[in-house]
Amino acid sequence: MQPFIYDEAFSRNIGWLTRREQDELRDKRVAIAGMGGVGGIHLLTLCRLGIGKFHLADFDTYDLANFNRQTGAALSTLGQHKLDVMIRQAEDINPELDIRGFPEGVTADNLDEFLDGVDIYIDGLDFFAFQARQQVFAACAAKGVPAVTAAPLGMGTAVLNFLPGGMSFKDYFRLDDGTEAEKPVRFLMGLAPARLQMSYLADPSTVDLARRKGPSTIMACQFCAGAAATEAMKILLGRGPVRVAPKGYHFDGYLNKLALTWRPGGNRNPLNRLAIAIACHKLGLS
Repeated sequence: MQPFIYDEAFSRNIGWLTRREQDELRDKRVAIAGMGGVGGIHLLTLCRLGIGKFHLADFDTYDLANFNRQTGAALSTLGQHKLDVMIRQAEDINPELDIRGFPEGVTADNLDEFLDGVDIYIDGLDFFAFQARQQVFAACAAKGVPAVTAAPLGMGTAVLNFLPGGMSFKDYFRLDDGTEAEKPVRFLMGLAPARLQMSYLADPSTVDLARRKGPSTIMACQFCAGAAATEAMKILLGRGPVRVAPKGYHFDGYLNKLALTWRPGGNRNPLNRLAIAIACHKLGLS
């Protein structure tokens, strides 16, 4: 068997990265909460970028409903823990990885450990995991850890970066300004003010925010991984401009369209407040 050699394994990155930058990435530690649709692909994409250290959290196991989008989901992994499967896949790419797993997921009790020594956080939590997401982003803000969220929407992704000293996740989304039932609407409208994905939704009945259900695609998850890894690389290396909340972007592969979004005040912006009010009325939440 050919031995693993880091420099050779990731040599084709050089050109887009310098050798010095590749060495820097090898020493960076990335935290990812959630190993499902986007989280699992985030992990493998960052492994192939040459990131050398990870904190990973997930408590869930694979079932058939994961097959359409989750990179670790297969007949051979049904019922297995997502964290264990994804660690195996990551170590099959780079056996020298320094990985710490959190099989209980992210909780208020382990957040300090989960973010200890981390250079950046990449959000891979389920869309509807609002309590956990609020806790993680609040801890990132308190610890000065950059945080990236790339949301899978339709057949594209909406990206927001929250950097130390900038607008916080809490202030942007204002999830607690409404009822618990309104949180999915507030999160969606904040993520994607351009709402590109809604123009080609084939069956609107499959979107049920009140019951926390919605369709998904593998294309969206793959777009998310490419976008989040690129943002992470730029942030970690201090290279190139980064759009920071309340600025973001939404790329839709189906429409071949890019929207650069900007919502001063986040969900307090009059345009977002109107969109939230209309959506809540249609859903019977107001």
